[in-house]
Amino acid sequence: MSTTLCQVMGFLVSSLGVGGSIMATAMDTWSTQDLYDNVVTAVFQYQGLWRSCMRQSSGFTECRPYFTILGLPAMFQAVRALMIVGIVLGILGLFVCIFALKCIRIGSMEDTAKANMTLTSGIMFIVAGLCAITGVSVFANMLVTNFWMSTTSMFQGMQNIQNRYTFGSALFVGWVAGGLALVGGIMMCLACKGLIPEESRYKAVSYNASGRNISYRTGPYKAGSGYEADPKTRKGAGYEEAPRSEDGRRSYPSKYDYV
Repeated sequence: MSTTLCQVMGFLVSSLGVGGSIMATAMDTWSTQDLYDNVVTAVFQYQGLWRSCMRQSSGFTECRPYFTILGLPAMFQAVRALMIVGIVLGILGLFVCIFALKCIRIGSMEDTAKANMTLTSGIMFIVAGLCAITGVSVFANMLVTNFWMSTTSMFQGMQNIQNRYTFGSALFVGWVAGGLALVGGIMMCLACKGLIPEESRYKAVSYNASGRNISYRTGPYKAGSGYEADPKTRKGAGYEEAPRSEDGRRSYPSKYDYV
């Protein structure tokens, strides 16, 4: 029961993590304009992985996608790649995990196959969570670097050079989603151990004798008198054994018996 519960909980937690990664990748609020020094602004700008948006004070919002790939920074493209790889691995892990659930029977699938599928999906979820966390952290590092560079320029009297951007809500969604996918993958790996059958865990080794097994049958004991002739010294088929007396000795015919 605990194995099934751990497996189902890992599947649900990983599903939330993969869904959160998809939502974070599609959001446009990866970076938002810092309004610390601008109390009254007519335009508010925020950017995502796929487009940049501008919202006016009247409520009108205009978004413009990035029409070029070569003009974007290399780290920005790396963040895109990490998020996409994490989403693909997470979706594949969900499909594998559905067929690996212990509460679902598909044909004559053995528990060993389900254990292997559970371990595979758990590894996929762990890698997907690491990709999401790494991508979001790289983007956050870019924001921190640009923020302090903009702050230094402002202190030097160049206030109108560029706007400062800070963390958007998509970053926090991505961090939480990556953590959920990572925890769900660990739970799936732990559930894999409980799905392995007992006979495959401890394999007994049987030892067989190299030679043929010979069985010996004991017959009734026959005591001899010590006066019997050796069977090897017996003559042919016409040989007749002499009769025995009462004391067990053989009596041979004398010359008087032929008279």
